[in-house]
Amino acid sequence: MTPAPFALRGGRYLGFERAVVMGVVNVTPDSFSDGGLWFESEAAIAHGIALSEAGAGILDVGGESTRPGADPVPDEVQLARVLPVVRGLAARGLVVSIDTTSARVAREALAAGADIVNDISAFRFDPGMLDVLVATGAPAFAMHTRAAPKVMQRDVHYDDVVAEVVDHLAERVAAAVAHGVKPSQLGVDPGLGFGKRVDDNLALVRGLDALVALGHPVLVGPSRKAFIGHLTGRAVSDRLMGTAAAVAASIVAGAHVVRVHDVAALADVVAVADAIRRGAPRAGP
Repeated sequence: MTPAPFALRGGRYLGFERAVVMGVVNVTPDSFSDGGLWFESEAAIAHGIALSEAGAGILDVGGESTRPGADPVPDEVQLARVLPVVRGLAARGLVVSIDTTSARVAREALAAGADIVNDISAFRFDPGMLDVLVATGAPAFAMHTRAAPKVMQRDVHYDDVVAEVVDHLAERVAAAVAHGVKPSQLGVDPGLGFGKRVDDNLALVRGLDALVALGHPVLVGPSRKAFIGHLTGRAVSDRLMGTAAAVAASIVAGAHVVRVHDVAALADVVAVADAIRRGAPRAGP
């Protein structure tokens, strides 16, 4: 069953009848994959526009690296990085998500024109995030991670990674709803690469149907991740084909949104995988 659409600003809606591409707009100097490439506001805005033209339905703007071992970034620094980019993209009518665990950053980014919150902590690192979602009605993705990026890869162990991730996200959704967030505002993300071993990431993609069964939009972000490098022996800059395989597998397994860096190169992969899953091809060019 297709999840309910996200209600966006200005009476718009984001539906999930077809797989949606979320394009990554990192406004950081130290992202694991493209740190510094789009650090200046105008470059980041131009990059976001290019991703949209290539097929991205959501542009995910973040001012804090979440790579393993990364230090937290103060709110003031995040805001200085992301607000000009959010304003520039929103002014062009594009759907923008703000990638942050900070309630203050989320609140100010939404006020600047962002539509969606993308919180890697599933609203745990800053309890005020739930108040922001209740006050604004903004949709949000809740992602599974064991701990903050600085320490998330230490002593990783699961007895049943799929069951544990699904149970955690179900609990976080229930906590948000109990706080007053509407169920239709919430999406979930298994958090590939966030406190996961190689086998854990593979199991989560294989078992994605258990997460889909929660009834919320499912976001998967395999793009250029370390597990792809482990499997292929490729450097971060050379993981496109491995990412393509993970994207296709995730969509066939039920993902509604895929978060990627290489939107233009992966647009055909998304279209074909989506048609395989649904049995109804989307219109061509």
